[in-house]
Order: sequence, then C-alpha cells, then structure tokens
Amino acid sequence: MNSNEQESPTPSGGLAAAEAATSDVTFSELGLSAAMLRALTDAGYTRPTPIQAQAVPLALKGRDLMGLAMTGTGKTAAFTIPIIERLTGGPKRTRALILTPTRELCQQVEESFRKYGRHSKLAVISVYGGVGYDPQTKALRGGVDVVVATPGRLIDHIERGNADFRELEVLVLDEADRMLDMGFAPQISKIVARLDQFRQTLLFSATMPPEVEALARKYLRKPAVVQVGRRSAAATTVQHFVYPCPKEKKADLLVKLMTDHPMDSVLVFTRTKAGADRVVRALERGGIEADALHADKTQGQRAQVLASFKDGKTKVLVATDIAQRGLDISHITHVINYDVPQQAEDYVHRIGRTGRAARTGDAFTFMCADEIAMVRTIERVIGKEIPRISVAGFDFGT
Repeated sequence: MNSNEQESPTPSGGLAAAEAATSDVTFSELGLSAAMLRALTDAGYTRPTPIQAQAVPLALKGRDLMGLAMTGTGKTAAFTIPIIERLTGGPKRTRALILTPTRELCQQVEESFRKYGRHSKLAVISVYGGVGYDPQTKALRGGVDVVVATPGRLIDHIERGNADFRELEVLVLDEADRMLDMGFAPQISKIVARLDQFRQTLLFSATMPPEVEALARKYLRKPAVVQVGRRSAAATTVQHFVYPCPKEKKADLLVKLMTDHPMDSVLVFTRTKAGADRVVRALERGGIEADALHADKTQGQRAQVLASFKDGKTKVLVATDIAQRGLDISHITHVINYDVPQQAEDYVHRIGRTGRAARTGDAFTFMCADEIAMVRTIERVIGKEIPRISVAGFDFGT
C-alpha cells in the first residue's frame, strides 16, 4: 500500500469532488485509532494508496462517497478501514452491509475486515450461494456487525426472515459496475428498499458508465467523488502486447510462449467454460501444470483452485471472466487474453489482475482475424496502440 503520484479527483455530472490527498501522507495522519494503526502495522502497511488517502477521511466524517479507481489500487481497504473505525465498540447488530458481485470477492472483503479489524472484535460473515444455508442462517440470527453478501443469496435470507437491517448504518456497493453488468440491479433495488434512508452509502467502481452514475444518483446523498486515474485507464505498470494468431493455433502458441519464456504466475482468460477446460488440457499435454476456474466448478473446487494458485503451487490459472474482478493476488506476472474480450472495459479489468501494488506485469492478447476490430476498439478506449509481436509459424499467413 505505498502511495504514488495521483491525479486530483474529477467531478462527474455535477457530483461534488473531493480534494486530492498529498502523495506523502501516512496512515497515522488520517485520524485513525491506535488499534487500527496497530492492525495496519501488523499487516506491514504504513502509507495508504491514493484512493485510500482520499476516501478514508471522507468516509470517517460520514459522507456518502463514490470511489472510482482501476483494479489493484486498494479500494477494499478504502471502505473496510472507516467502517471498522465506526462500528468498533457497538452492539452486535448488523450495522454494515457490503454488496459484492461474486462469492470470491465476498471472501476477500471478509478477509480484509478480519485483517484490519483484528483488534476490534467485530463479527463479520460472508453470505453467498453455492454453500449451505444453515451456517449463514445461524450467524445472521445470532447477531453480526458486518454482512458481506452477493445480492441473490442475501435476498433468499431476507425472504426467510434471517436478516435484520433495522440498525444498519452503512451500505457499500462494491464493484458496482460489475454488479450491474451481471444483472443485479433489481436485486440491489429490492435490498436497498429495506434499509434506512438516512444510512451512509459508499459506492466503489473501476469504471463509470452511465448506469453506475444513475445508481449513484438514486442511492447516494450529495456524495463526494474520489477518482484516481482517468476512467477506463489501463494500469500503467503493465506492458501490453498483441500476438496475431489463427484461432486453431492459439493453444500451441500459448505452450510455446510458456516454454520459451520464464513466467512465474500466469492468468489466462477464455471466453467460455469449455474453452478454459480445453486450454488446461492443451497446457498439460505440453507438460505445463494448470487449473481451470469457472462457474461449473463447485464453491469448494473454486476455493481449492484459487488457494493453489495463490500459494504458487499451480503456475497457470485458466479462467472465464468470473475471475476478471475481485482476484487480489499480487504475484501474477502475466495475464494472457487467449480470447479477446468482447467489451473494451473487460480488457481493463482483466489486465488489472497483474501489475498490482506498484509491481510490473505483462499482458498478452492472442488475436485471430475475427478479433482485429475488437482489439482496435480496446486501443481506442485505453488511448494507445498495442505493439504487435509476430511469432514465426503462428502469425497470419505464415
């Protein structure tokens, strides 16, 4: 969490903008408690990232807030830290609700609360699908301070009478753009309708399409806007390359690149679940150990695959876009777009899995003839041309 240069936040659509924090600010200057500073020190952090330096003081004041920053910039700590500070010492009732798009992100947000709240004794639970209801029901009815949930499973618990939000003080809409992409707008509306309108609401997003701004106008009251970097900006710590390659030769190109070049930790994106499984089989035939991550895996299988990749036991993780957001794995050295993403914004999210926390990374995109137009759209969105690399025997016409 080292703070680097940052841009001043830019107002959007008339929303109030926050003043930029200085780049040399430390956590001790943000008005945090001794217990929180001790937890941050225990975790090895002394300086906030730009989004944290700007967002934390505003959230501590009770302001509604919209935080806009690309992936890997520390948005999760930007809301977990002030929430922990606000709730410490209060009654065991649900006073904070964080809505996230995926179960993996739920788990990571819960982990963040436990890391920074280790001296606060807050009770935190993750609520998501793919696992049994009973442990979640018991925790919700027993009383917890913080609920981190995916919208669908949370509505199930609300309809069963398990969730009580009468004492709720803070709502967080995390990865708001991704939740809208996944069609959660009706569920979000249904959940928010049950909450106190005088709550504090924090919205965090990597991008700011019109739908996210509409969501902010609907649920936030005179929010401050904290923006780090321009919208749709690709991480500056990542080098981008495009490899022209016929579709039928992509698997062989992937094996060749991984055999010829040192790659410590590789995240490969495919468009489909079947495609991810095919790529894993191709890598294994080439003597490269790999795992697949997609929605056909059970929750237990997904957790095991992620743990193996995170621990470095598995070198290559082949995933559908289920993994493009919310994966907080700092050591990924390469992101490979085996299939070009159909949305330019998805390219930004995918490559944001590498080059995190000021580290450098490489993003390779395999482009067949049918994907040329999509690559050109990506280049327009990120504001630069991506160099092409021709590999003998793989480029078009060779």
